[in-house]
Amino acid sequence: MVLKERRKSRQIELGGVIIGGRAPVSVQSMTNTDTRDVQATVAQIKRLEKVGCELVRVAVPDESAAYVLSEIKDRITIPLLADIHFNHRLALIAVEQGVDGLRLNPGNIGSAARVREVVSACKDRGVPIRIGVNGGSLEKELLLKYGPTPEALVESALGHVRLLENENFEEIKISLKSSDVPATLAAYRELAKRVDYPFHIGITEAGTRLRGAIKSAAGIALLLAEGLGDTLRVSLTAPPEEEIFVAFEILKSLDLRQRGIELISCPTCGRTEVGLIELAEKVEGALAHIEKPLKIAVMGCVVNGPGEARHADFGIAGGKGVGLIFRKGEILKKLPESELLSALVAEVENYVAGAAVD
Repeated sequence: MVLKERRKSRQIELGGVIIGGRAPVSVQSMTNTDTRDVQATVAQIKRLEKVGCELVRVAVPDESAAYVLSEIKDRITIPLLADIHFNHRLALIAVEQGVDGLRLNPGNIGSAARVREVVSACKDRGVPIRIGVNGGSLEKELLLKYGPTPEALVESALGHVRLLENENFEEIKISLKSSDVPATLAAYRELAKRVDYPFHIGITEAGTRLRGAIKSAAGIALLLAEGLGDTLRVSLTAPPEEEIFVAFEILKSLDLRQRGIELISCPTCGRTEVGLIELAEKVEGALAHIEKPLKIAVMGCVVNGPGEARHADFGIAGGKGVGLIFRKGEILKKLPESELLSALVAEVENYVAGAAVD
């Protein structure tokens, strides 16, 4: 599939990360800790940083959560975004605390004076605002007019945009999320005709690990293939670190980002004479710490495996209690099945260490 040319959106900056334009599609997540528990929140963000998260959002339900944001920010290395609902005072505290961005719908925080106050604070500190429209929380009048449709999502977003533009504020990104994939696609397509702000994309309430990953991949990949999307979150009912894994796998599959290993493994069949499923899972786990982009193959046939996966940087081809370690289709060694995993990991780690020295 040939991807469409990336939509040319304007650029904004969040804590040093450029969103929009020709910048790489960035990956973000949201903590599920109690933000007021600084230690737990920082620990989770550190785990997210380790697996490649590039921006992180935290819930700010009250002033106690708002007033610890600077402490959290001082202890992490990626931009910190505050998720605010309804209370403009929380937005003002978050900005004072030094957050890099807000997720805030200006139509939900009260009067024009309150919107003006928040915008003024954001202008002074250079803090962008994400307008986050969600299919599950649309304005009542739009639901009466349209129902939970793409048209309602778009009209809601444009209404919030106008409130910010009326205050001459354009450091905006927009998300239009629904748990319905076709509705989400239709909404982003329509909004792309109306504004040039960068898009945060995703499928909200996508579900549990496997189901949510499948639904997210379907929706996000279709948007990216159409050139829509500047930053993304995969929303899973799972630890947030898993959202990052799925996000990068989606981006890697479309050749938009490269990070860590790409595992190539053949399906099992009656010719397979090695414990291929278990071996592939062990390889994936053992090389999860590798950040350098590498293609790793786990093949179930010593006869055809190296040839079928000749494009892989490293690989295993196993059968009848023995197997081959190969690199770019060239056989490096033949080993008992029990030694294949450790030998492959050693080859990859030695290569990565040598590349780092070079």
